[in-house]
Amino acid sequence: MKKLILNYHFFVLGLIGLVLNSCNTKFRVWVGKDSQKIYNLKYGEHKRQKMDIFLPADYATDSPIVLILHGGAWKYGRKEHMIKIQKMLFENNIPSVNMNYRLVSKHFTYKDQLEDIKSAIETFNSLSEKAELLPDNYILLGESAGGHLALLYGYQNSDKIKKIISLSGPTDFYSSEYLNSFYSKYTSGTVQKMVGSKFDRKNLSEEFQKASPIANITNVPTLLFQGNQDFLVNQKQGLALDSALTAMNVPHKLVFMDKTGHAPRFFNKTKRDSIIYPNILEWIKK
Repeated sequence: MKKLILNYHFFVLGLIGLVLNSCNTKFRVWVGKDSQKIYNLKYGEHKRQKMDIFLPADYATDSPIVLILHGGAWKYGRKEHMIKIQKMLFENNIPSVNMNYRLVSKHFTYKDQLEDIKSAIETFNSLSEKAELLPDNYILLGESAGGHLALLYGYQNSDKIKKIISLSGPTDFYSSEYLNSFYSKYTSGTVQKMVGSKFDRKNLSEEFQKASPIANITNVPTLLFQGNQDFLVNQKQGLALDSALTAMNVPHKLVFMDKTGHAPRFFNKTKRDSIIYPNILEWIKK
């Protein structure tokens, strides 16, 4: 008898869900009067190929979608590490997609991660009409390794990406300044795995240049955050890209933070709320 009641209970809940879904003209998940949140929507067959979609209650049809990319040295991390940024965007009425991507291993390199970004965009494009949003109207926001991926994909796909936001993202894996730096000595192993090619300082493969955002710049407006005490992504990485963007007359802004290490939003609430978030929102809305 208890089993019968339990089955009936689940049947009724499922029926209610079906009715609510039929009322929803945007997405299949209903979480409020007009706002939508979809967790772990698949954009591919790999277990990592999932994304969370947050649609606020009210936004303009021409509003860009912020696609969020987590950090983790390309081989760690997950989208939940970026949830505070996604919630902040939601509270400011900005649609967003927060995605996982396949992690670097003997099977995957950064190129597969760029393919994941492409697949996530194509998946959301297929839903954009239901969401009453324009397709191919994205701002990429990435942190650390995610910042690198945001810069590289954004510059290579300027027809889809309207702006880029990089928080502590590496930019250069091939220049003489990088190769001759102490920074390259302790990052070369990670970079080698990410690129998928042997790091030979005396005879460096052109693959390292292809993987460097600074060598792929196009006219996509770019917001950079860089700390002067960042030991994971040396300050010269942000400064070098800032100089290159200036030389090429690409609209951009560098937020250079004093006495600041890597990914400061995790460790410094004051800088997060007074510097990082306000600059992100200004960049998105300008």
